[in-house]
Amino acid sequence: MSKNIPSVRIGIFGSTGARDHERHGCGLWEAGYAPCVAAEGGEPVFLGETINGRSWDQVLDGLDGIVFAAGENPSPRLAAQGERLSTWCRKHKFPVLAIDGGMHVLNKTFGGTLYHDLARELPEALQHRHPPEKGLRHAINVVPGTLTCEMYGEGEVVVNSEHRKAVQRVGRGFRIGAQALDGVIEAIEAELMGWWAVGVQWHPASSTASGLDIQLFRGLIDLCRQGVSSSHASLCVSAA
Repeated sequence: MSKNIPSVRIGIFGSTGARDHERHGCGLWEAGYAPCVAAEGGEPVFLGETINGRSWDQVLDGLDGIVFAAGENPSPRLAAQGERLSTWCRKHKFPVLAIDGGMHVLNKTFGGTLYHDLARELPEALQHRHPPEKGLRHAINVVPGTLTCEMYGEGEVVVNSEHRKAVQRVGRGFRIGAQALDGVIEAIEAELMGWWAVGVQWHPASSTASGLDIQLFRGLIDLCRQGVSSSHASLCVSAA
């Protein structure tokens, strides 16, 4: 990496988003969060699924942002640690990209609620998961003026869909970033000034993701890079 481009370290907590011998849907790199972070010039740092008794101050020391990803049914331990992570990130305005179950935990932390079985609780919804088929996709409407819009553009885009659960009520201090055409919430984001926190329902690092999904990682890393540049500039001024 060029010495003129600040190094950005991104923690990956929970799922790796990878399966053996799978390529990302765009075909340019392997599936998984680490290859997507690396593709945008970030340094991925695996944190695993537990912080082993450490504090989040210790775990996130030296990192610039975090990807928090989990399946639809995270373990109670992972969910509890994710809630503490979400609270810590809000307090410190630490950038976080929450994916699938990670988004559900983020939303619940701040008082949001979930549909636990879309087909049963919202029977008028379109098909969001169709096992055993893989790669179901549907369109979403991106809300204008949101971070999601900055990354994906305004209007309809198509994303993969492999979920039964979904956000029902958005947590306090969050807004909707995108919805499926049936109204099911597919992305949320923080409204707090200075806190970059985005949650998405789809899987942007999987073998069924599109090339456009790299925008999520680009958005996170570009934001972190700005923070690293600002910190470096402040140190230079202090040293002068």
